[in-house]
Amino acid sequence: MTSKKVEFEQEYLSPQQCAALTGESPWTWRKRAYEGRIASVKLGRSLRISHAEVRRLVAEGTRPAVKQ
Repeated sequence: MTSKKVEFEQEYLSPQQCAALTGESPWTWRKRAYEGRIASVKLGRSLRISHAEVRRLVAEGTRPAVKQ
C-alpha cells in the first residue's frame, strides 16, 4: 500500500509543488485547473495536477534556441 501512495504522490503534484518547479504562483496553477486549461484531480479539499500536465505546459512555452 505504501509504494502505491508514493507512486501516486510522484505522479500528481500540488499547486505548491508545481509553483516550485516553474517559478509561478500556486494560485496560477489553481486558476488554470479551475478554468479547465489543465487536467487536474480534486480529492476532497486537495487539488492535484498531473506531472505530465506540468511538463506539457512547460514544453508549450519553450522556444527553440536562436543561432547567432
